[in-house]
Amino acid sequence: MIVGSGFTGFTCARHLARKLRRRNAQFDITIVSPVDYMLYTPLLPDVAGGLVDARFVAIPLANTLKGVRAVRGRVDGVDLAGHTLTYCDPEERSHTMSWDRLVLTPGSVTRLFDVPGLATHARGLKTTAEALYLRDHFIEQLELARIDDDPKVAAARRTVVVVGASYSGTELTVQLRALADAAAKQGGFDRRDVRFLLLDTAEQVMPEVGEKLGNAAMKVLRRRGVDVRLGVTLKEAHSDHVVLSDDSRVDTHTIAWVTGVTGAPLIQKLGLPTEKGRLKVQPDLQVPGHAAVFAAGDAAAVPDLTQPGKITPPTAQHATRQGKVLARNVAASLGIGKPKQYKHRNLGLVVDLGPGHAVANPLNVHLSGLPAKAVTRSYHLYAIPHGVNRWAVTLAYLTDLLFDRSVVSFGLSSREHAQFSASEGIPMPKTG
Repeated sequence: MIVGSGFTGFTCARHLARKLRRRNAQFDITIVSPVDYMLYTPLLPDVAGGLVDARFVAIPLANTLKGVRAVRGRVDGVDLAGHTLTYCDPEERSHTMSWDRLVLTPGSVTRLFDVPGLATHARGLKTTAEALYLRDHFIEQLELARIDDDPKVAAARRTVVVVGASYSGTELTVQLRALADAAAKQGGFDRRDVRFLLLDTAEQVMPEVGEKLGNAAMKVLRRRGVDVRLGVTLKEAHSDHVVLSDDSRVDTHTIAWVTGVTGAPLIQKLGLPTEKGRLKVQPDLQVPGHAAVFAAGDAAAVPDLTQPGKITPPTAQHATRQGKVLARNVAASLGIGKPKQYKHRNLGLVVDLGPGHAVANPLNVHLSGLPAKAVTRSYHLYAIPHGVNRWAVTLAYLTDLLFDRSVVSFGLSSREHAQFSASEGIPMPKTG
């Protein structure tokens, strides 16, 4: 039984099914998830920026996990002693299932702080609903600014505040900047009227890529007119403005909160030891004291054997690799093969900085500009685990090279469906 269909759960299910098929082993593999797809989250900024269609970052479970039963539901509880779990289906009906081996990969949710107004007025970037809402809301604000009689209100509508200058927040900022440039060109207004603020308490943007590439990214951001404020974060959020930690006020109608993640709510219900909101596991990804239970990905505090005393960061790179080790070790617990400890080699990061720019450090080779752009897009096309999606994203990249971006607000995602609680898989209350 695999809980969650993110990078880790999806990869574990896929590789475990292959291993068992090769041995002609008769086991039932079930994956339980609130959604019927694996979300390729690194491209969510591209969805928010109108570059990639949301359908193409969702990898369907139905035709990509051969030999795996996919069950749509949100796991609410686990009985470790009785080897059962309970889940609610999309109609909130409760079900119980038994298991012999349990793999906990429920992923993560946006980490929120006690900032007044944050949950009400800000939106994250963990789901397609959030990405689509940010795109549609931003375009709508640009359109409303053109007809607003009050210059101050119009300026606030054209101001975007992004909190979090890691690679996700930085990529979101530059993709929205590219969308604003397209809107300005098509709408006949000055692109410089659209203002972007990128905030972070860190000393540099994207500390994950190192000082050299961080500085290169900062130069690109400044050339594109992004106001980067380091050592500053959000103090209050309101419907028409924010107050920053330095007590300055910024009038805005668009707030994106991209500051990090914490383990899914299920982890706290297990009654097991955690570290930084993530479930403690051994280097072989077993849960201590429970030989039949494994965990990895964003929800697990996996020891980093290359840096004793630390845990691996919640990145897609780690999640995918841990999924492969999970598959091997679960199979080993069933008598097929030998287990191994999770020990990674850092392959580097790739960060898309909008049209014509990127930074990357593959195998510790520092790249920026067009070479980094080629590496970044090639990596994503390689990493997307489904041919149809890979083809569709390739066409989106080619289209972006040849034509202006489409600036349309469909209203596909409501403000309610894009709120933080919805990204945790908590259904919206039914009306009527």
